[in-house]
Amino acid sequence: MGTEAAPIASPPRAIDPSLRIGGARLAVSDLGRSVDFYARALGLPLIARDEDGATLGPDRERPTLALARLEHPSAAQPHSTGLFHLAFLHPSRSALAGTIERVIAARWPIHGASDHGVSEALYLSDPDGLGVEIYADRPREQWPRPAAGEGVEMVTRPLDLDDLLAQAPLEPPPEMPAEVVLGHVHLKVADVPRAAAFYRDVLGFVEQAHMPSAAFLAASGYHHHIGLNSWQSRGARPAADSAPGLRLIAFELSSPAELAALEDRLSDADGGRLMVDRRPGRVYVSDPDGNRLMFAVVPAAGAPRA
Repeated sequence: MGTEAAPIASPPRAIDPSLRIGGARLAVSDLGRSVDFYARALGLPLIARDEDGATLGPDRERPTLALARLEHPSAAQPHSTGLFHLAFLHPSRSALAGTIERVIAARWPIHGASDHGVSEALYLSDPDGLGVEIYADRPREQWPRPAAGEGVEMVTRPLDLDDLLAQAPLEPPPEMPAEVVLGHVHLKVADVPRAAAFYRDVLGFVEQAHMPSAAFLAASGYHHHIGLNSWQSRGARPAADSAPGLRLIAFELSSPAELAALEDRLSDADGGRLMVDRRPGRVYVSDPDGNRLMFAVVPAAGAPRA
């Protein structure tokens, strides 16, 4: 299903164009099982692990993923709000093909594969059923654009998997390339217009595309850093604290000035009634569905640690 470019103008001051997603924190029901999936099948390097959690990623100072063990986990709640998927952006088709080969070698099921016009993507789930996307972007000059208006056209077409796998190295690499980053995070929300208004009007992301039940927002003209949908979660509430799921998204900003500008936006939002936790070099806020967000200046405070 395609999407149309959003007919919504950019906010008066957009969020830092150098923004990137530094990492995310997940709560998991079985730490050993989750570490095995993310380190062995997916290929994120394991940085550290103890009985309560683990960190993974190519940069020891700023982990891409933090896992926290739930002491008394309850069942996952697929129709609640929360994480739809974490999306790991690969630097090339060859790198993506290498990860696919490693997932296949680990005998981990792949649930879907799509050509979105802007990217080629495959979908799987972690041991708790939390969504994972592995993808590679096409060059920006090849991204489909609408006939009128700004943004991108994101489509869903069959992926030519044979052609993609033809780019794979002869032997699957044991780990993801160091250049792999969290390209975007896709969230399940109760009300798409409400969530989109928060990310657009309060935080300063620019809406790139939308459909009646989904919206895609980004900084710096990217196709999306944040995806929002209500396909499984319209009118829903967040899952119980004991359920596996997303606990934090860590965004990295380029300078103290950009962080200060964001703080000003947050102070102005909702007549100053928005709950904001300010700490040196970082600020925390929750979106309308209770997803915890951290914005921090790189490199002093970019790690996804609550």
